[in-house]
Amino acid sequence: MVPFTNLLAFALAALVLIAVPGPSVLFVIGRSLALGRKGGLLSVLGNALGMVPQIIAVALGLGAILAQSIVLFTIIKFGGAAYLVYLGVQAIRHRGGRSTATGPAPARSMWRLIREGFIVGASNPKSIVFFVAVLPQFVDYSSGSIPLQLAELGAVFLVIALISDSIWALAAGTARHWFARSPRRISTLGAMGGVMMIGLGGTLALTGAKS
Repeated sequence: MVPFTNLLAFALAALVLIAVPGPSVLFVIGRSLALGRKGGLLSVLGNALGMVPQIIAVALGLGAILAQSIVLFTIIKFGGAAYLVYLGVQAIRHRGGRSTATGPAPARSMWRLIREGFIVGASNPKSIVFFVAVLPQFVDYSSGSIPLQLAELGAVFLVIALISDSIWALAAGTARHWFARSPRRISTLGAMGGVMMIGLGGTLALTGAKS
């Protein structure tokens, strides 16, 4: 297991990094504005689950190979960016539709939202680079079980990210719920959420190969 001092230091560092709005936060806010609180929270859950395969890959030593492969890294980067743009376009197209914040969503819709968040989380190249570069710095190599320590650190990061992103989702979803009294305003908010996701996808696609 990771020594308590290392674990505490990593938790503090992760808290600072996660608190600064980044791609995940922008994705969550965009989804929450477009879909409401429930849609935002389900997207948060899916996004967090999408990072699990990345953490497992890093724990098994595959993350470094992926991060150093320009071809694989580029494929994941553009695939994730294209999917974000697709979700943004869909949000704009259906901006006047029924919000998940105003009533219970069908089970199929709930799983679809989780699945979409999962794909975004799993295809985020920035988190792969982060896990490869940061997690090993807090491992105690004299304690053995390096993969287990990496997985433990990754789990701590996921819990903190899940809590932080949920707060953003609730805040943005509450704003949408407040504006929902006007169909015109709710349509505008849905479009804003879609534009944010399209912009985020474009930004990820245009950044450096490993930025």
